[in-house]
Amino acid sequence: MNLEFIKMAWGAIIANKLRSALTLLGMVIGVFSVIASVTAVSAIDSSFNTTIDFLGSSTFTLQKFPGVQFGPSDERVRNRKNLTYDQMLQLRRRSTLATSVSAVGSFPTIQIRYKDRKTNPNVQLQGSDEHWAVNNSYELGSGRFLTDGDVQYGRPVVVLGTEVVSKLFETETPIGKDILVGGHRMTVVGVLKQKGQSFGQSQDNLVVAPITTLFVQYGDPDQNIDILVRARNVEILAESIDESIGIFRAVRRLDAKEENDFEVITNDSVVETFTGFTAYLTIGGAGIGFIALLAAGIGIMNIMLVSVTERTREIGIRKSIGAKKGDILRQFLYEAIFLCQIGGVLGILMGVGTGNILSLMWETPLVVPWGWAFGSVAGVTIIALIFGVYPAWKAANLRPIDALRYE
Repeated sequence: MNLEFIKMAWGAIIANKLRSALTLLGMVIGVFSVIASVTAVSAIDSSFNTTIDFLGSSTFTLQKFPGVQFGPSDERVRNRKNLTYDQMLQLRRRSTLATSVSAVGSFPTIQIRYKDRKTNPNVQLQGSDEHWAVNNSYELGSGRFLTDGDVQYGRPVVVLGTEVVSKLFETETPIGKDILVGGHRMTVVGVLKQKGQSFGQSQDNLVVAPITTLFVQYGDPDQNIDILVRARNVEILAESIDESIGIFRAVRRLDAKEENDFEVITNDSVVETFTGFTAYLTIGGAGIGFIALLAAGIGIMNIMLVSVTERTREIGIRKSIGAKKGDILRQFLYEAIFLCQIGGVLGILMGVGTGNILSLMWETPLVVPWGWAFGSVAGVTIIALIFGVYPAWKAANLRPIDALRYE
């Protein structure tokens, strides 16, 4: 009997293609909004989680601005003074719980040249010291990394990312070769292992040089830098953070009543902020989807009421030959559920496909939010029942004689 109801429901939908399609559209849009937003957020989370280990469990960063910031910052944040290399040296000298305190400076993107070959002018130029690689979860592929002597004496040496190497050194080793880094002659001493992409951006299209060398070349020793601090172990991370904050407040000459004019960033704090942001995205997408599904539910009710009116004589004939109220009720409820399920499945497929565009762009595994997908199927079924009950009840309670007389 259920199979017969399904066939009748499908026949009713096919008989009114345009009306059914317009009703389906609202259901598809609602489910699509929910699934696309959840899938996109899951793709963002996947990419974020694969790259969040740029700070080790016992490493934290002092920096000028918040690590993740949404919307305009207030005036106090915008007007903060730079964190300078000299301040980093003072923090390094006074720290007792840290195994390393190092500077990281970002300089203008540049073009690298070697003989007649050159890169695009978009290579990231990073200035730091001997601790940069381990603090940023990079491994050395060949040669050596920067040394304390390179930084102390401002030597013109660089370590290259694999993308730069592939463009300049196809058939020869780069170690020991002189290259032009933004017009400055420097010697390659090492090559990093490939790291891949983060949020669609290559992490291998970069050059790392002693920060003191870059200060000389670019003439700005007081430019803003980030300061990476590594505690001796994760057990004393909180103590090390407190010590660094106290020392750095003294270095920055802040009064006891003044707030910190710098940020302390750890993996946990970045994850917490980012998770809050993605939660808002999910809630927003679900809210839009709920409104669209509500409108679609009203559309389902309207189409079923029209269907009942158009098929009044059919209902009368069925009742006159023995159909019961329950049979008529189930017939129209099946139509509403069937229509909603088609819209739900189409919305899920379109939402997963659209949301995973980010996964393809960022080269992360495809994401299928199974929980939300099954929840959407259940949700559209509930909507079908809620908005389909009244038209079905109205059809089931038609008197056979009145239905047969209807024109």
